[in-house]
Amino acid sequence: MPRRSASNLGEDLARRATRGRRRGGLTFERSLPFGPALTLRGYRLDNGLRILVVPDASAPVVSYMSWIDVGSRHEKPGKTGLAHLFEHLMFAGTAAHPAGEFDRVVEAAGAEANAATWVDWTQYYENLPASMLPLAIELESDRLANLSLDPKVVATEKDVVANERRYRVDDDVDGTAGELLYATAFGDHPYAHPTIGSMADILAFTPRDCEAFHRAYYVPNRVTLVVVGDFDEADLLGRIASAYGAIPAGPRLRARPAPAFTQRRERRVTMKKPSASAKVAIGYRGPSMRDPDYAPLSVFNEILFGGRSSRIHRTLVHERELCTDVHGSVGPFREPGLHEMWLTARPGIAPKTALDALDALLAKVLAKGITEVELERAKSRFELGFLNSMETASGKADAIGFHATVVGDPGHVHASLEAARRVTIADAMRVAKATLRPSRRTVVLVEPGEPS
Repeated sequence: MPRRSASNLGEDLARRATRGRRRGGLTFERSLPFGPALTLRGYRLDNGLRILVVPDASAPVVSYMSWIDVGSRHEKPGKTGLAHLFEHLMFAGTAAHPAGEFDRVVEAAGAEANAATWVDWTQYYENLPASMLPLAIELESDRLANLSLDPKVVATEKDVVANERRYRVDDDVDGTAGELLYATAFGDHPYAHPTIGSMADILAFTPRDCEAFHRAYYVPNRVTLVVVGDFDEADLLGRIASAYGAIPAGPRLRARPAPAFTQRRERRVTMKKPSASAKVAIGYRGPSMRDPDYAPLSVFNEILFGGRSSRIHRTLVHERELCTDVHGSVGPFREPGLHEMWLTARPGIAPKTALDALDALLAKVLAKGITEVELERAKSRFELGFLNSMETASGKADAIGFHATVVGDPGHVHASLEAARRVTIADAMRVAKATLRPSRRTVVLVEPGEPS
């Protein structure tokens, strides 16, 4: 008897899961390999909810994630921080599960739950024993549809976020420098918005603001559910259809066109902050995750900053002893972002001294190139990091949800690894020379001292 194709299996599972239902119809969309032994299948409910599943019975656990297509870049000036505030408000309770019950129920089930927000996305997750999967479905569908936004709860969570801002930004050198770097580099672009929000905006939010935000963004057609682990797929799909199918779709919001992200000369600012050491934060304009140049630049960054044998760490930390810490990263953004470089100078070293040393080293690398040994080491480190992240159900679910939300394609998870494997010296040098130009960067110099 011939085996069913992947597409026939997905369609059959969708029919079985929703047989006899008037609402919550489920459509199979695609199937693709997820590594050598697993399969990722995608479905969509009639209300627009996207469901991505990877059955994996290697351990009796499940990771259940809800990725919301909203982050700080969706906010308007004067209303920054709403996406992050909702990361807190979503734990505030519903009529069925009053405030505080969510955490108690999850902990009693031997599970863990948390959330995160950034420029392009908001994520909620439960990692739990496989037998407790129905609990995650119940809790998440309930708070998506029935969240309580009582004025007292909103006021309490605003205070929590305001204190978080004081701790992580206002009283933190790196937090303040990072906020200034983004504001200076991005200008009118919404990536300039601080994800945690400005203090004035946080304190000014009203329950009406929160209700409007919830109606606009916390709707099935902006949600991607990712489920990875030990479960019966037909049963899972049926439960999701029952729990989420009657939740109405939200408005189809038109994406506001972002201002052009252009820069013709270096932008440099200096700030003073109580600190034992000077710091330097640099942001070169870099490609989006959807750009073919993203992988070569990421590999080049690994050559510069990846581990103690990397060019910049070896030279600035060990040989010249100018810095105590250096790191770099290529922003994983939906739109063009920043290739960031951060230096922490040794006490007594001026920030410009550290910056000049970095510039001399970058100029030398761009002029003389990189070696095959460096390239292969960087690609191996990249691959090792990727494989380590795939060891758990939560690691797989996190990667799938992130790439589905930011890139628009869950299959990009493994495509990104393949792209890194294909990078050549010529690829890395071409992209590095195009990106690492002074006219394309923003520099924040942090001098120890009291703010002026």
